[in-house]
Amino acid sequence: MRYSRQELLIGKKSQKKLSKAKVCIVGIGALGTVTSELLTRAGIGELVLIDRDFVELHNLQRQSLYDQSDIGKPKAMQAKKKLVKINDEIKIKCHVTDL
Repeated sequence: MRYSRQELLIGKKSQKKLSKAKVCIVGIGALGTVTSELLTRAGIGELVLIDRDFVELHNLQRQSLYDQSDIGKPKAMQAKKKLVKINDEIKIKCHVTDL
């Protein structure tokens, strides 16, 4: 099972709670990419990603989800594409907008 090691630490009941949780991340830059990836791997139920910015070359050295093929594309949309490849069991919504 995907979360078996994590369940040893937090228990099945807590894993089920996590799978029903919804988190919104505003800003998918350096901190937002790391946070969204960790929550995706942990099995959060739903992620909402909000960022108005586009991936630029200078982002690549510290924003772990992006690579050169993402340059010029919206951060929220590219992050969603990468996160779905990590865990397609969670629901991810993205919004390219200012908050």
